Amino acid sequence: MNKKYIIGIIVAAVFIIVAVLALDSNAIEYANFDDAIGTNKTVQVTGSWLKEKPTEYSPEDNLFVFYMKDKKEKEVKVVFNGPKPQNFNIANYFVVTGKFKNDVFYATDILTKCPSKYEGQIDDLKQNDNY
Repeated sequence: MNKKYIIGIIVAAVFIIVAVLALDSNAIEYANFDDAIGTNKTVQVTGSWLKEKPTEYSPEDNLFVFYMKDKKEKEVKVVFNGPKPQNFNIANYFVVTGKFKNDVFYATDILTKCPSKYEGQIDDLKQNDNY
């Protein structure tokens, strides 16, 4: 085989290995709060807002603090350095991305999951046999 082809194959293999390693290190995993406490990685946790616990937003500091319960019923204080999401009060559940520090989850992102605006319309269509 020609030397140029061998060098080209080696260079291509190195690029493929580097690309795979880069994608793997940037992947953010889903976890529950118990799993997230044990790691220093950035994780995504799905859960619901605990309305009975205090919720605060400080516009001066641009700091939003609330309590959340994950799918395994673990309750945790969440601190987000950013504004309160506009649809926070109507969301069914949330996906928060961040890390734990001193038993507090510091979120870098909050994704709200709201009820579908089509839920009632689909039920109406089924009742009228238009579905």
